[in-house]
Amino acid sequence: MIIEGNIVDVINKRIYSGYITVNNGVISEIVEEENSVSQYIIPGFVDAHVHVESSMLIPSEFARLAVCHGTVATISDPHEIGNVLGVEGVKFMIENGKKTPFKFHFGAPSCVPATVFETAGANITVDDVKELLTMDDIHYLTEMMNFPGVLFDDPEVMAKIQASKDVGKPIDGHAPGLRGEDAKKYIDAGITTDHECFTKEEALDKLKYGMKIQIREGSAAKNFDSLIDLLDEYPDSIMFCSDDKHPNDLAAQHVNVLAKRAIAHGSDVMNVLRACSYNIVKHYSMNVGMLQLGDPADFCIVDDLINFKCQATYIDGQLVAENGQTKIASVEETPINNFNCSPVAISQIEVEANFTTVKVIEVEDGQLITTKGSADLTPVEGKLVSDASQDVLKVVVVNRYFDAPPAVAFIRNFGLKQGALASCVAHDSHNIIAVGVSDVDIVKAINLVIESKGGVSLANGSEQKILPLPVAGIMTNKGGYETAEAYEKLDLRAKNLGVTLDAPYMTMSFCALLVIPELKLSDKGLFDGNKFEFTSLEV
Repeated sequence: MIIEGNIVDVINKRIYSGYITVNNGVISEIVEEENSVSQYIIPGFVDAHVHVESSMLIPSEFARLAVCHGTVATISDPHEIGNVLGVEGVKFMIENGKKTPFKFHFGAPSCVPATVFETAGANITVDDVKELLTMDDIHYLTEMMNFPGVLFDDPEVMAKIQASKDVGKPIDGHAPGLRGEDAKKYIDAGITTDHECFTKEEALDKLKYGMKIQIREGSAAKNFDSLIDLLDEYPDSIMFCSDDKHPNDLAAQHVNVLAKRAIAHGSDVMNVLRACSYNIVKHYSMNVGMLQLGDPADFCIVDDLINFKCQATYIDGQLVAENGQTKIASVEETPINNFNCSPVAISQIEVEANFTTVKVIEVEDGQLITTKGSADLTPVEGKLVSDASQDVLKVVVVNRYFDAPPAVAFIRNFGLKQGALASCVAHDSHNIIAVGVSDVDIVKAINLVIESKGGVSLANGSEQKILPLPVAGIMTNKGGYETAEAYEKLDLRAKNLGVTLDAPYMTMSFCALLVIPELKLSDKGLFDGNKFEFTSLEV
């Protein structure tokens, strides 16, 4: 196979006219010569940090959509399914990923459960991590979210870090807001990356201690605008990632849109392409080609270096996407799951009006962090209920692994005027989380998820909708485009009911993410992420 065009050599930082020859999946010849072909041949895009599970698709289906945008590989953290099914879940992801021509690079989850302040479905021990890290299919230790454990030399945390050092595999970080000497100690422990910086100042603090920064732009968490100026200042230390990508977003675009935005921002084209290919491949020692002689033939063809519209994608010389259409066949997969709770009654989520001033989780569109607010509520029949006029709604988390009393709190900035949303895609433990205007609709939405043993739902009076997620309760084994369309309809309907957030289900899922400040809700209660302890609902 011979392909002509403008060859983009990101290693030597040059663009030249010529052609490449591919034999047996490898680039066997590169010839520099003038031709009239205007297309550009670039290294395939790589996502530096993504939870495939957040697309609600199994890996093989994620790949079918991603290749249409020029993506050839990912650094994939199976932390989500690890929290549900442990090592069995990690191995499921690896084996399913192998059934498709895409280069998934999975890691060993470092923090399962993420904290002791929530109920997870599994525990990945030090011995489990050591076992995983010996596997050729495990390429790194995933994000060390327990940064307090690193700072205080927790024996289990340090043993997991040491296990990765022992086999020479990199260690990913997760330390939102960490700066100064604390950041230095965290990095000195051997942690090499962070995708949680939400200000340039924080990123600069970590860069000066040798950490590499992954600029994240996902479905809910969006830090691109805050951090993109760093790319031309620290071109060898920046990578692009999505972290979380909902199915409708993945159907529309992937890493290619970050390249487009970076060019529009004025970033150097070589720095841009290295941030979504070479820098990642080098850091993680990935078996992904960079358009060099003898490399695996992993590349995509784009119209120009401005919009990065993908004409074709090749992995190991195989055409996997062309003109926006995937060439990868769907894979039939039998679901595995861990879902064992009973339906919830309205009485279980009622809050007695023993006080009327409550703490409120205040969400911010496009951010994982929440702030701590308060609200004065007017009791109704002796109970505290949602007050849509103040945009203060009830939020509920239900343990999905066994029957237990639900945890209840209040949330602001959701915008919902009627009905309720629920999902068991709820980081990190993937219990059921729901937000709603009325207790009746909240319970309906929750029970739709329970009946399906996983899903994303909406309830509004007689209206009841659900996207079932039977694989670990967080993914579907259905087609990616079908799933994207179903999710898009739920998302649109939520916005028709008043939701003002760009990604309401993803934002809702992060309200149970205890390792990100400031106020969150787990199945065990309201949690202060600054003090790392439970707190009361009453102000």
